[in-house]
Amino acid sequence: MAKLLFWIAAGFTVYVYFGYPMLLWALQAVFRSAPRQQSVEPSVSLLVAAYNEAAVIADKIRNSVALDYPADKLEVVIASDGSKDATAEIVRSFAGVGETDGGQVRLLNYQQNRGKMAVLNDAVKELRGDIVAFSDASSMLAPDSVRVLVQSFNDPQVGAASGVYRLLKKDQAQLGAQEDLYWKYETFLKVQEAKLGAFTGAHGSLYAIRRELYPFPSENTINDDFTIPMRILERGHGVAYEPAAVAYEEAHEMEGFSRRVRITAGNIEQLREIKGLLWPPRPFVLFCLLSHKTGRLIVPVFMLIALTANIMLRGQFPYNWILAGQGIFYGLALLGAIVSLRPKVLRLPYYFCMINSALFAWIYQALRHGRAIPSRIELDRLGNRPPVG
Repeated sequence: MAKLLFWIAAGFTVYVYFGYPMLLWALQAVFRSAPRQQSVEPSVSLLVAAYNEAAVIADKIRNSVALDYPADKLEVVIASDGSKDATAEIVRSFAGVGETDGGQVRLLNYQQNRGKMAVLNDAVKELRGDIVAFSDASSMLAPDSVRVLVQSFNDPQVGAASGVYRLLKKDQAQLGAQEDLYWKYETFLKVQEAKLGAFTGAHGSLYAIRRELYPFPSENTINDDFTIPMRILERGHGVAYEPAAVAYEEAHEMEGFSRRVRITAGNIEQLREIKGLLWPPRPFVLFCLLSHKTGRLIVPVFMLIALTANIMLRGQFPYNWILAGQGIFYGLALLGAIVSLRPKVLRLPYYFCMINSALFAWIYQALRHGRAIPSRIELDRLGNRPPVG
């Protein structure tokens, strides 16, 4: 029984991180599907939900109005979620770029802090563009990012499209290089899924939808960048992925264990969307969602099972050597939590264990609050981070 448990657990972990990417690559070579792209210039509303973003909001506005897109077809809308700092005042100071009431730069100043999803739901009703592009306050967009992103909407079947983000100042963050490697790996997976017509989520730093398809999710939704495109996909529209539409994030913005716990909570929430893929059946989408998102969620449990079974099999060949390898791996992870190891490759065990151990922190949070999905505010408090950013 211990041998069976070990090989099932180890095999599942290897499949999720290595087997699934190889299978994806093989499948997309046979069943490739991609949207028809052509140069188009629809009207676009670039929507940024912001809470206490005075440190970055001016740079965000300058970056947005400088995009390579016709000014008369692009409005930049900053929705302040009850900010307590100077966020709203800074946005108003850009009236010279476009009058705040009716011009290129607009402020939606909500007085009460309610959380990102509530702000998005209200703000979308006030937008003018046929296409709504969502972006974070801390994300700086490449000059051609919006122009490239909206080309996917030339295909009438496409209802949403996602750009990609790249990390800046990786050397100034403790795990910047590891985070960068992880997201390059994630980008590879998403590109292959998109070629199968099975891409289900988006990058919150930059994604866009047709305004009339906005699904108005629950205000307690954690991952808007998954739920919104997923609901659009469930209606029968496609979700495109455009890695040439680039948003940049500084590496330190993407670090932190608490952020990983929030991502885990969002991934748990995403399981609710599986029922929408059962009928009408969407086999590729369901396969990718289960292998990618669901598989990642339960890998930590299988890692624990594999380690426990391996300990029970100690002294037997080849399990004694495998246990020694696991001991070295987890030893490096523990050491990496204490000191900054060199070379950087030695930090990978710590990074891998950190992102996977977030599941157990989520379980603690869920038990503590007595429900499966802690509220967005509770998760934000765990990370000492405001509801919108």
